[in-house]
Amino acid sequence: MKRSINKAAVLGAGVMGATIAAHLANVGIPTYLLDIVPNQLTPAEEKKGLTLESPQVRNRLATNSIAALLKARPAPFYVPENAALLTPGNFEDNLGVLAECDWIIEVVVERLDIKQSLFKKVEAIRKPGTIVASNTSGISINSMCEGLSQEFKQHFLGAHFFNPPRYMKLLELIPCSETLPEVIEFMQDFGERVLGKGVVICKDTPNFIANRIGVYGMCATVKSMLDFGLTVEEVDALTGRVLGRPKSASFRTLDMVGLDIMVHVAKNVYDVATDPKEKAVFEAPEFLQKMLENKWLGDKTKQGFYKKVKTEKGREVLVLDYSTMEYRPKQKPKFASLEAAKQAGKPAKKMKALLFGKDKGAEFAWRVTADTIIYAADLLGEIADNIQSIDDAMRWGFNWDMGPFETWDALGVQAVADRIKAEGGTVPKVVEDLLASGRTSFYEKKDGCRYYFNQDTKESAQERIPEGVIFLAPLKEQNKVIKSNSGASLIDIGDGVVCLEFHSKANSIGDDIGNLMNFAVKEVEQNYEGMVIGNYGQHFSVGANLFLILMEAEDDEFDELDIMVDEFQKANMRLKYCKKPVVAAPHSMTVGGGCEVCLHAHKVNAAGETYMGLVEVGVGLVPGGGGCKELAFRAAELMTPVSAVKVGGTNTTQPMINRAFENIAMAKVATSGYEAIKYGYMRPTDRVSPNRDRIIGDAKRLVLEMAAGGFTPLQPKKMQAVGDSGYAAIELGIQTLVWGKQISEHDAKIAKKVAYIVTGGGVTPGTAVTEQDLLDLEREAFLSLLGEPKTLDRMRYMLKFNKPLRN
Repeated sequence: MKRSINKAAVLGAGVMGATIAAHLANVGIPTYLLDIVPNQLTPAEEKKGLTLESPQVRNRLATNSIAALLKARPAPFYVPENAALLTPGNFEDNLGVLAECDWIIEVVVERLDIKQSLFKKVEAIRKPGTIVASNTSGISINSMCEGLSQEFKQHFLGAHFFNPPRYMKLLELIPCSETLPEVIEFMQDFGERVLGKGVVICKDTPNFIANRIGVYGMCATVKSMLDFGLTVEEVDALTGRVLGRPKSASFRTLDMVGLDIMVHVAKNVYDVATDPKEKAVFEAPEFLQKMLENKWLGDKTKQGFYKKVKTEKGREVLVLDYSTMEYRPKQKPKFASLEAAKQAGKPAKKMKALLFGKDKGAEFAWRVTADTIIYAADLLGEIADNIQSIDDAMRWGFNWDMGPFETWDALGVQAVADRIKAEGGTVPKVVEDLLASGRTSFYEKKDGCRYYFNQDTKESAQERIPEGVIFLAPLKEQNKVIKSNSGASLIDIGDGVVCLEFHSKANSIGDDIGNLMNFAVKEVEQNYEGMVIGNYGQHFSVGANLFLILMEAEDDEFDELDIMVDEFQKANMRLKYCKKPVVAAPHSMTVGGGCEVCLHAHKVNAAGETYMGLVEVGVGLVPGGGGCKELAFRAAELMTPVSAVKVGGTNTTQPMINRAFENIAMAKVATSGYEAIKYGYMRPTDRVSPNRDRIIGDAKRLVLEMAAGGFTPLQPKKMQAVGDSGYAAIELGIQTLVWGKQISEHDAKIAKKVAYIVTGGGVTPGTAVTEQDLLDLEREAFLSLLGEPKTLDRMRYMLKFNKPLRN
């Protein structure tokens, strides 16, 4: 039977249930969101004359949750319109809708008896074959389905999303003892391909994988803080980026998650642990209990380990002194090992510099790290079948740079084992087995593929990569690079398709990338079926190399700048008129020149989390690589009889031109791939892949589809400009904003240059203009603004503070 999920239901409309429902809507699945029926009217409902039997009252919890989703930040929806796919209801009146659903997800309160009672009702309604899942963070999956039919159990499993579901990559799947293998296989593929998740299969043990290890690490951190007498801010300085963990480190992360949640998850293990040492770690110390009593839970109660207060100088962040239970000003931590780590370079070197230092900070960091990676190694086989699952879970669920076993490798397995023994500790069995086999690391690379140590066979096993995913690093190791320079590489990704990968700092665009773009087009036209432009950097591209442009401008090298801009324009035009299909695969920040590259590709296959826009006005410039031109020409494509306006007897595209102008002049950045379509940076025929790991593989398939379908190269066209009258209409709006003091005079100067370009450069309305006409206008405006002192000030400010200056 070929499975599909066409409709779903989420049972429980709290924050987690609602945001899971929102993400199902993000991927196009109509979803029912159900919750209990309220037993009391609100004052507003009483005022309206409603009763407890009114549908608005009975569905209130789900309805209010959907409304809250639309206001929440970060936004749970890719675009607000996705809320239309959610239907609110309640458990008493609407459980019958479960018969329509292919997937039912329970997200009610974490009590076994309540979940069991709800599943009995679900069993009576669901159609055979419907998959049922619990989003529990730690309750036994097998216990939940006790007493239910075998058919129910065969289609039942845990599906533990991490919060917030749209943004967090990890999805833990936990089969019960009778879950069918084909159900697990389907859900793993569905989770990866449709939901965009990194899926890890877990065993039915307390807190599964990520929370079991992550919360242990947090509890061990608290215990060690007390043992070493460190402060909250000292611990956060020692357990953040220098240790390969998120910038929010330990206690800032706890404030975001909620202290009550951490203590609850810790109690799950404490209640069932039989090892006294493990039990002691998960026991909350007295000061945490006091914080719970005081409801100092973190961000949701406005204070936790940190607290924001207003002072004469503005807002100040205070930190909790757990010895007095009072808040005080933060103090800068001072450890020689910490300073050495910050200067060490790559993450593994930072970690080594910190952990092998000689001061108290280093000793603390070593204790916490050693305790956590020993704990993870001891749990192998109990919570997961292999080390890859554990490492993936910690990277995806807790945003660690390296999982526990990758950390062993980075620090040196033998060196860590020797130190553990020297300190009187016990080396985990899997580590002893690894070293006894003659290996020195848990992972090794062969023929461009990564292999991990299998603790059962004592042999190497190839790392699992989902079907359809293409990673570039292994291909490079397999000598698939056609040509490379400091900024980019052209890589053969198979089946006659190449990938142009950017790999400069932040993937900023300079001459090196432009040169390889030109080479790539010629190479593809002569020898390949088509090309993907993609990478797996932190960002697709943050645009042009701002530092280089500023240096040239400060040195009055305007001839060089003219050539630089002209060459980038030409490179983008070569992409657009390539005789073979070109598909861009953007992700994360895709702004400025990065956005312009995508605008000139034939198609775009973006990641769900793609933040695309033309942001040059923020540094006092206009888009110079064809961004203004491309949005103006797209406005012409979008002209319809309804949107067209008569100017001088000629149909024009003024409303669409206005939109293009606003997008550029206001530096609008789409906050998802779907919003990029909405803003016009992508076309409705472009595609979005929720899973970033799939964008290059999906883009390659799109290239091959286009090639097989008889790809026809584009031919240059002209557009009818709205001309001087169209410019005058926009200029009036700009001047109104200046008069209202909403923008500065320099903002207005930049905006007028944008308006001048997109309206055709002062021509008579209806005049046919070419792409080169608008490119010349772009280049002229770009260079003239580089001669403005206020623009140079904006550029310097951005480079120094990474935020725009409004001057």
